[in-house]
Amino acid sequence: MSSPQPDRHEVQIRRAPKYGRFLLVGGLLGLIVTFVLTSLYPADPNVGFGALFAYFCLYGVPTGVALGAVVALLLDRASARRSRTVAAQREAAASTEASSTEVDDS
Repeated sequence: MSSPQPDRHEVQIRRAPKYGRFLLVGGLLGLIVTFVLTSLYPADPNVGFGALFAYFCLYGVPTGVALGAVVALLLDRASARRSRTVAAQREAAASTEASSTEVDDS
């Protein structure tokens, strides 16, 4: 019996950024920048600091998320240029599970 020939394919290897982490970090940075900018100026006594900060978070957090997405896309494009093409080989592996034997406990 002849052994099966392994499949050989050309594949590209590159490091891609994790988009979720960039979006999360961008949102957190937007939150921090919003907090700092809100605390630099005196708050309206009728509104209060908390409400003013929450209102400006509606602008700061999405802006931070969008900037994080742009940075991730730029890094993804840069990593696509540095990708390498290598030959990959697929082989069929034998089952690693041993056949179970029945044990008679009588």
